[in-house]
Amino acid sequence: GRFERREDIAALRRIERFAAISATGDRSEAPGIAEDAPAWALATSTRENCLGQDCDDYGNCFVFRARQAAQTADVVVVNHHLFCADLSLRDEGIAELLPSANAIVFDEAHQLPQVATQFLGRGVSTRQLVDFARDLHRAGRDEALDAADWTALSARIEQAVRELRLAAGRPGRRDANQARANDALRAAVENVRSALPHEALMRFAERGRELGRLLVRVDELAERLREWSDGVWQRAGEGESIHWAEVHAGGVALQITPLSVADTLRRHREASPCAWVLTSATLSVAGNFDHFVEAAGLDDARTLRCDSPFDYARQALLYVPRDCGDPAAAGFAERVARAAWPLIAANGGRAFVLCTSLRMVEQQAALLAERIAAADCGIELLVQGSASRSALIERFRSSPRPLLVGSASFWEGVDVVGDRLSLVVIDKLPFAAPDDPILAARIDAARRAGRDPFREMQLPAAAMALKQGAGRLIRSETDRGVLMICDERLATRPYGRKLVASLPAFRRTRDADEALAFCESSPGEARASEPSLSATPATSDDRLPAGLS
Repeated sequence: GRFERREDIAALRRIERFAAISATGDRSEAPGIAEDAPAWALATSTRENCLGQDCDDYGNCFVFRARQAAQTADVVVVNHHLFCADLSLRDEGIAELLPSANAIVFDEAHQLPQVATQFLGRGVSTRQLVDFARDLHRAGRDEALDAADWTALSARIEQAVRELRLAAGRPGRRDANQARANDALRAAVENVRSALPHEALMRFAERGRELGRLLVRVDELAERLREWSDGVWQRAGEGESIHWAEVHAGGVALQITPLSVADTLRRHREASPCAWVLTSATLSVAGNFDHFVEAAGLDDARTLRCDSPFDYARQALLYVPRDCGDPAAAGFAERVARAAWPLIAANGGRAFVLCTSLRMVEQQAALLAERIAAADCGIELLVQGSASRSALIERFRSSPRPLLVGSASFWEGVDVVGDRLSLVVIDKLPFAAPDDPILAARIDAARRAGRDPFREMQLPAAAMALKQGAGRLIRSETDRGVLMICDERLATRPYGRKLVASLPAFRRTRDADEALAFCESSPGEARASEPSLSATPATSDDRLPAGLS
């Protein structure tokens, strides 16, 4: 009864077959199942409902087996998320996921502050509440059937959750001020709190192991709801925490995020005897490490910047088209597709179109699909969301004329060496949305401290993200290709100089014919030249910032 669609039931069966043969249980490796498929909710445990050593399948648990192997290994490889999850559990004094180490090496270390922000926060989601309600119904029925009307208790929670989702309004993110203005949301949060059956669980927790665990969970859920509600309506903890909500079609997440993770990261690093080594191609902005060092709490860090072995001026061309206009103006998506298509067609696909939003992914996929169909050119269009990330990358590598359209997850951590990828199109400069509650709170805190948030926070973050996207293009000494950035602000705004200075030293042009010729030329025909972001004279409305010409 959990799923109504046949495809969800089929996905659950595929997950079951995958679990029987997988050595890791990594959902990204499951063939034919999207990483956000609803079926995963039934096939995976969460921190709240994991039974740990009390689980009958504990010995076969992928997480347990991985932790067991890690305890005896000389080298343990984990992602940033698992490291920060371990950090969060240690911070709360609950447990440790990872063994102690003599040294910790972070690759792609630029991700660390952002991932730490996710894991060092607190919150409660409608999914957690619904999972709790269903676990309550099952445990009550199995362990204390005659004690209470478990069906009614769980139904009351689910009804309160539905009302919370309705009160939250349209999808999007809400900061504390927006939440505070929503009286219906306040009432809905209180209704959820009152629906949590603390009294029933207090009376019957001793009847069974699961009911005992649910008593702990109900208290945690109630406390998080209270803490979030107080932070929004009583304005508690404004200085150190950000209270906000994320609303999507299927539910709501009420979040409490630290204003900064620098102190926490600093405290854990100083408390550990091991060395931290942090590496990434994008830790510096125009040669300066200050932004990352401050965000990660690495005040006493020793820094080293190494030049790339690649001959960027010979191997690549940076092309900023003249005719895409203002990214905020109507019709921008169409102008991007129109400007990019000649290069995509001439290149035979073999291109990434990297977008700054999922909405733009949808628009570019539709616009480019029309052009591919009209040209009948054999280009295979791959779109984020149509399959797992790993499956799309594998298909891209094997297809003779691939074109991939994706957003944030494809801007980094993707390595396609050789001529299979020789064109990267970026729709616009990757500035974070200024109305994002976390960024908005940090901007406000910086201003109150007399600092310049655009220069010290937003611009460095955009430079690091842009450099990551650009880094998909040249992956070896023999690679070559065109980086097309469809945002005229790179050439027309003063801050464009800092962004360009953070990019590799590609040849630069604004001339479409030169970019097209570079795509069509063989490697031997590509000639190095002095960088210049204007291959043709700038008009009075299209001047380049000083220092770029």
